[in-house]
Parts: sequence; C-alpha cells; structure tokens
Amino acid sequence: MKVLLQRVSSASVEVNAQMVGQIDRGLLLFAGFGEADRSDVDHKIQKASNKLLNLRVFSNPENKLDYSVIDIGGGVLAVPQFTLYGKSLKGRRPDFTDALEPDFASRAFDHFHSTLARNLGKEVATGVFGADMQVSLVNDGPLTLMFEF
Repeated sequence: MKVLLQRVSSASVEVNAQMVGQIDRGLLLFAGFGEADRSDVDHKIQKASNKLLNLRVFSNPENKLDYSVIDIGGGVLAVPQFTLYGKSLKGRRPDFTDALEPDFASRAFDHFHSTLARNLGKEVATGVFGADMQVSLVNDGPLTLMFEF
C-alpha cells in the first residue's frame, strides 16, 4: 500500500464536471494498492490510517510541526490512485503490473476510506475508484510525503 500525503489549504475532486469531494485545510491522500497487499491489506489499512491521521504535519504558533489533522479538526480527502505503482524501467510507457487488480483494489480503497472516517470521527471526502478525476489542490508549504505500508 502506497500513500502520497499532501498538506493542503484546500482540495477537491471532480468527476464528469461534478464535484464529488472537497475539503478546506487538511490532508489530501492519494492511495494505491499493490499485489503485495493482497494477504494483509486489513492490517496495512489500519496501520496507515493511524499513522496518517496522527502524523504531526501542522504547525504550532512557533512554526514547528506539532499538530495532526485530528488536532486541528481538519478535513481529509482520499483519492484512489493505482498509478502510484507505475514503474518505467524500460521504454517510455509506464508499467502498472505491480498494481492490485481493480476489483480487489476497489474494495481495499473502500475499506481504507471507511477506516479513515471511523478513526477521524467524521466523514472523509473521496474520489471515485476507476473514474477519470480532476483533482485540484492548494498544497500548503508545500508539504508532501510518500509512505509505503
């Protein structure tokens, strides 16, 4: 499981020119699942949710990273993104063979989304698995971190 985290002032996702998810200050999480996640995806999702929601990436008054998204009451937007598993070792076209098959990955993303919402204690905005999405964001900092669970 890979997650690209971006601290944002705002973020939104549209599908077919319709807004399907948006947040103000908080975290934008691009999440992808790989073949290696098949056997222990539940454990990885719980570990990822706890880590990401409690990660201290928001500044205190002294400008030190001291607060989590939970601490600031921020929003979370989770967007499925299998392309995190792309590789381009040969040629010029990315290879996505390490990404998990769509049926299993879709269920894993839904579980990730519901786990985030349960652990956050409020709704988590989301993109649409398999859709052509337009994601807009204002990266705050910028602060971007890559995680593999």
